[in-house]
Amino acid sequence: MEEPDLFTAAAEERQAAEPGRAPLAVRMRPRTLDEVAGQRRLLKDGSPLRRLVAGSRGPAATSSVILWGPPGTGKTTLAHVISQAVEGRFVELSAITAGVKEVRAVIEGARRAIGMSGRETVLFLDEIHRFSKAQQDSLLPAVENRWVTLIAATTENPYFSVISPLLSRSLLLTLESLTDADVRALLRRAVEDERGLAGAVELTAEAEDHLVRLAGGDARRALTTLEAAAGAALEQGEPRITVATTETAVDQAAVRYDKDGDQHYDVASALIKSIRGSDVDATLHYLARMIEAGEDPRFIARRLMISASEDVGLADPTALSTAVAAAQAVALIGFPEARIILAQAAVALALAPKSNAAYLAIDAALADVRQGLAGAVPPHLRDAHYGGAGKLGHGQGYRYPHDLPEGIAAQQYAPDTVHGREYYTPTRRGAEARYADTVAWTRARLRGEPGPAARQPQEQPAEQPPKPSQPDGGADQAG
Repeated sequence: MEEPDLFTAAAEERQAAEPGRAPLAVRMRPRTLDEVAGQRRLLKDGSPLRRLVAGSRGPAATSSVILWGPPGTGKTTLAHVISQAVEGRFVELSAITAGVKEVRAVIEGARRAIGMSGRETVLFLDEIHRFSKAQQDSLLPAVENRWVTLIAATTENPYFSVISPLLSRSLLLTLESLTDADVRALLRRAVEDERGLAGAVELTAEAEDHLVRLAGGDARRALTTLEAAAGAALEQGEPRITVATTETAVDQAAVRYDKDGDQHYDVASALIKSIRGSDVDATLHYLARMIEAGEDPRFIARRLMISASEDVGLADPTALSTAVAAAQAVALIGFPEARIILAQAAVALALAPKSNAAYLAIDAALADVRQGLAGAVPPHLRDAHYGGAGKLGHGQGYRYPHDLPEGIAAQQYAPDTVHGREYYTPTRRGAEARYADTVAWTRARLRGEPGPAARQPQEQPAEQPPKPSQPDGGADQAG
């Protein structure tokens, strides 16, 4: 049983006879690895993909590979290039429509081809994360014995969606979203190339910027929107693709937002200040503007992590965990789904109680250090784990807090130059109220005083949640 190739013969004949009927993204599909946009790291000389195209054989033949990356980064494109280069059989399956029966048929055909003619089989399996564990298990013997060279593609984290035995038998190659420069070069090539628009229209700089933002690092989306814009321009008899033409063609307004200019910093600053001011609706507005303009989701996530510590702090100790988890999820998922994660984190930060006490505390401590108030470490705190330390008085008189009933030893920790200075001034907002009691009690014990009795913060009635407060002062920057 011979499985169909990546492109059926009928489709290839029709595209050859009427190339203009195929979508622009198909017509511009790279024919060689050198034409692939982006992914330079994976396409350098000696890389697994280069060796697979070159048909490396022998004791160090190319292993099976798993291509992991967001949509539009070139997973199917790379498989297409490889299909044209390999001398053996190339078989494509989609995990959406195929099952164990089809996989076994491919494996059996591969074994026959090796036995009869020595021809090797490359199997491209798209959307492998849609296969169940049992379906993925059916691939193991063929991959392990190299009856087939597997190229599997997935948009989901393979550490969660691909079984461990298959991962251990394959090379995991991570594809990254195309940079703006990659997308820009792709658009320009599509406008000029004979396979593309063949110079039928001109792409203005403003329209090009808009298309780059709309693409969001997705090559397929970039070419699809370019084709729609070119069609609209040609239908109107216009020799150029303008922003207005593009807005009409894709029904999406161009967001006036320069990622490298003032608006980038102005909108980012407004986002953080809206979070700081507890205005959740303004927060979502500025977040939406950044997303719609094609802002890097990792940049947004970094701003949120900073805000979680600078503006929320210990008033809600979970805020930083929320922001960090959002940043990690955004890195794994990317747009468009990343918008949901960013929104969840931004809303949580905007509605959280606010405190910049930790932020002010470290800046106050840094100011003293920069002014020369460092001072010598008290002798009883110095390292006493080496020979001769005792003769120098290091460690002598140190009181071990764990030996004391309350776990607090009344002794000096700070250098003489800053002894008695209090950098941290907690608020009584949210969870930081308990820190305010704890720090007062602890400082009294360190001074050898009985100190105030620690008390629990008063709970707010469930039907009247506390309104998030404005922070006391703080920096005015975007993050």
